[in-house]
Amino acid sequence: MQRSVVFVHGTAVREESYNKTFATVRSELAGLQPGAEVRGCFWGREAGAGLALEGASIPGYTDSGGGRKEDEDVAVWGVLYQDPGYELRLLGLRPAVASGMGRGQSPAQKLLDELSGYVVSPRVRDAFAEHGLDSALDRAVRTVAESPELRDAAATADEGGYEHRHAFARAVVAATLAEAADQGVDSLEGLQRDALLSLISAELRTKGRTLGGTVAKAAATPALLALTRHARRRRGKHNDDLILPAVGDILRYQARGHALRQLIKRTIEHAPGDAVTVIAHSLGGVACVDLMVQEEVDRVDQLITVGSQAPFFYEAGALVSLEHPHPLPRHFPQRWLNIYDRRDLLSFRAAQVFSTIATDHEVDNRQPFPFAHSAYWSNHKVWDAVGTWLS
Repeated sequence: MQRSVVFVHGTAVREESYNKTFATVRSELAGLQPGAEVRGCFWGREAGAGLALEGASIPGYTDSGGGRKEDEDVAVWGVLYQDPGYELRLLGLRPAVASGMGRGQSPAQKLLDELSGYVVSPRVRDAFAEHGLDSALDRAVRTVAESPELRDAAATADEGGYEHRHAFARAVVAATLAEAADQGVDSLEGLQRDALLSLISAELRTKGRTLGGTVAKAAATPALLALTRHARRRRGKHNDDLILPAVGDILRYQARGHALRQLIKRTIEHAPGDAVTVIAHSLGGVACVDLMVQEEVDRVDQLITVGSQAPFFYEAGALVSLEHPHPLPRHFPQRWLNIYDRRDLLSFRAAQVFSTIATDHEVDNRQPFPFAHSAYWSNHKVWDAVGTWLS
């Protein structure tokens, strides 16, 4: 039986910290479950909190200390290297475009046929071959073309599909460079990477229009605006860095958590294999519990929550999906491991709340709060527990 593992991060996580944590999670799981496919669900930008009015509600908010646009672009690429299908997955969550009553193929089917049948030209192949990337390119094109992310994204494409084409091109480049890095090939400088993206984008032109060759040009499209909307905003050292990600994510989820739950569900659906284990941290664990209460998510037979507030939310009457004394539904995963640390004020016990399903495992991160909340991934006791559970 082939098993996949899906990792869902917690509150206040953005690109840089997510990439570091996911690299650790993937490395540890490679030792515990050799051959298992490990996928990440990064939701910090798409479903995390932001300041729609540039902090107008916060007294004393300052507009100093803004970051560079280049830093934002680098952060987005960091997510794509870990998950090349990320942008396509976001596009697939949009409402499907009506096919209309016209004859012939719909725009969605035309785009899917075009992209799934994409053949690399000699010009593009030669450019990638100059960097030793031609073999990785072939595998990346095949992987992205056959991916469920592309299939779902195509269903939301309009007549031009420019945004979808660009997401396809970026996915191919990201998958190529990620595989090459795993094989020990030296990483490309950003301008060289963008030049390769430009070549593929030019081949995917429609009606005489080409896609922007750099991340900066692509940022005008709605999907990339969604990806970069938080980082472009000016920073207030205290309010933005502390209040917004940490508290804002929780408040946003409680008010509008559907988008996050659907992103988790779609990530699970796209994971390969016969069975799926979900490992979720903090607020990510709350969202996973809500999702799996509200819907039966196929193939998920194990849930591991780490530093999660789901049991407390249920006991306090704040869990979106379930109110005490109603029990967990029968379709909820029957194996639930809940890892907590007494020093982590955002972690809670589940076994005494959901006694028929949940199993608690206490660890000591030997850190004060709030550091204890993010120290789980470097604690070997956590991975010992996860390894035992998976086996």
